[in-house]
Amino acid sequence: MTTIKAEPITAEAFAPFGELLTPKTSPDKLINEGRCERHHALATVERGGGEAIISIFRSEPVSLPYDCAMLERHPLGSQAFMPLGPDGWLSVVAPDEGGRPGAPLAFLVPAGMGVNLRAGVWHGVLTPLDRAAEFLVVDREGDGVNLEEVRIPAVTITA
Repeated sequence: MTTIKAEPITAEAFAPFGELLTPKTSPDKLINEGRCERHHALATVERGGGEAIISIFRSEPVSLPYDCAMLERHPLGSQAFMPLGPDGWLSVVAPDEGGRPGAPLAFLVPAGMGVNLRAGVWHGVLTPLDRAAEFLVVDREGDGVNLEEVRIPAVTITA
């Protein structure tokens, strides 16, 4: 079994897979009579002809070390996850290698930060750490098959 270490997430390390959903260093503009910072267009919703929908997912937690044995992807649209609680979480992603997932990478995502996975990016299932959590999810609804799941040789993820 392969073991990988989950690394702190950075915009540069995550760039091949999507965007981070976190405020910029400074806002794009102030709105609402100067009381609200607008951090505009942090990510792009890819919807491949469907509609962008907003959902709330509630997921049971895992603890590290964690064995990841399944990855999925959504070839027709992006998928964004924004935690609604105070805890960090784990994002597992993998490059595409000829229609199959390559070697997984694991990122520790801090509380208050989300990710937007590009269409077709292999990723693990929603993985809050240590406590159940809710996430606001923006993804695609529409015609076509937009979910592929594959079993992989288990990868143990450590902190």
